[in-house]
Amino acid sequence: MPDTAPTAIPPTSQLTLADGRVEISPDGPAPSGPYANEDLLPVPVEKRTWNTYNFSALWVGMAHNTASWTLASGLIAVGMDWKQAVLTIALANVIVLIPMLLTGHAGPKYGIPFPVFARASFGVRGANLPAVVRALVACGWFGIQTWIGGEAIYFLAGKLIGNGWSDAAKIGGFAWTMWLSFAIFWALQVAIIYRGMETIRRFENWAAPFVLLGAGVMLWWMASKAGGFGPLLDQPSKVGWGPDFWKIFAPALMGMIGFWSTLSLNIPDFTRYGKSQKAQTWGQALGLPTTMTLFAFLSVMVTSGSQAVYGQAIWDPVQLAAKTDNVFGLLFALVTVLVATLSVNVAANLVSPAFDFSNIAPRKISFRTGALATCVLGVLIFPWKLYSDPQGYIFTWLGLVGGLLGTVAGILIADYWILRRGKLDLADLYKAGGRYWYENGWNWRAVVAFLAGGILAVGGANFAPLIDGRPIPALSSLADYGWAVGLGTSMVLYLVLMVATGKARLKV
Repeated sequence: MPDTAPTAIPPTSQLTLADGRVEISPDGPAPSGPYANEDLLPVPVEKRTWNTYNFSALWVGMAHNTASWTLASGLIAVGMDWKQAVLTIALANVIVLIPMLLTGHAGPKYGIPFPVFARASFGVRGANLPAVVRALVACGWFGIQTWIGGEAIYFLAGKLIGNGWSDAAKIGGFAWTMWLSFAIFWALQVAIIYRGMETIRRFENWAAPFVLLGAGVMLWWMASKAGGFGPLLDQPSKVGWGPDFWKIFAPALMGMIGFWSTLSLNIPDFTRYGKSQKAQTWGQALGLPTTMTLFAFLSVMVTSGSQAVYGQAIWDPVQLAAKTDNVFGLLFALVTVLVATLSVNVAANLVSPAFDFSNIAPRKISFRTGALATCVLGVLIFPWKLYSDPQGYIFTWLGLVGGLLGTVAGILIADYWILRRGKLDLADLYKAGGRYWYENGWNWRAVVAFLAGGILAVGGANFAPLIDGRPIPALSSLADYGWAVGLGTSMVLYLVLMVATGKARLKV
């Protein structure tokens, strides 16, 4: 069977509604076999109910979290002032919104999750490559966020219980009570994900405004400690607006893009529940850049205040909150951190890898099993090491993540929008021998484009503190632009290979 992009989808395999949404035809059997299970099948149209508010609340809940806070405060810690940090983050989120909307389109239209969407370009089996890469990144994020949540429990309990808790015997460099706090927060998230997507949606709806309120209270507290907002706004940039600023601006911008590059791939995992394209488009456009910029402003103001009050920029909000002697204030601040961390970690870092791992062996791995695998791997990546230093966190971890995932985004966008013009055959996404089977289930063209883009994007990057030096020093000039290099390279190379090998027909 030829693997060319279809000019039309067989009418008997799927049903297209008047609003453009597509589902499996009720007259035909649902996809089955080794590449389908209940979690990976298209969401029926009647169950695609998320509206604009649901998507906006999802983004508010995910954007207003401790890791987002440390993005902006980390930029203050490496020398930027508040204007430079907010500018960097605002620009990054406007940029990353574009691939977010492009890949998110397939969700409400076809009701499919990211790993199934990736089958159109990588092949039914080959989709496991980007899915596993994405899942492993999510495991890293899950571990980091869980460590943050554990910190909040540890500091809160220490204030309430006393030195017996805070100064407990150390294991592996941390008090055993810190490890216990980490385990408690880990178990809490497992309990939430096991209740399913509807529970997550309801949780996000009320968590979003609560977290925003908490950030506002933290800003008020720091302003009162500093003697007004003046000292918060007056903290100077350590790098100015000259060469020193531009030297860190590009890698910082790529790092900020890298923060949401994971979601720019797997956003179909959420938009598949959308009631319309308008709902997901407006929900994301209103929810992501606006709330991230506002939250960045709040965090840099508070971090600038900590610099004025304590003589150093305290970039970790948990450690900053722990400095208060007011038990009620501490309780409120750390509960806010817990809710914020739960909000983003469950939605962004458990839902998607659960689908990704399920895609590896649909008959054996369910959504819940995939989520549990994520929870275990999130501990094994040693998140306390990744989170220990703002330089490594922003420039190494986020830079590498953004570079690798940008390559996948380039391939998905090129395939769905340029080659296929948004047309997919739902039934063939789940079976061997169909138009997405390519060569034994793999599209080697996508794999080559992914590898080439990935090498150019991160080959010249500084991997410290993970390893010393750069794997390919000759590519160091590209490292500061990893996400853009990966996306552009993979997109162009994939199109060239697909056309050159006769596996695509470009429609004018």
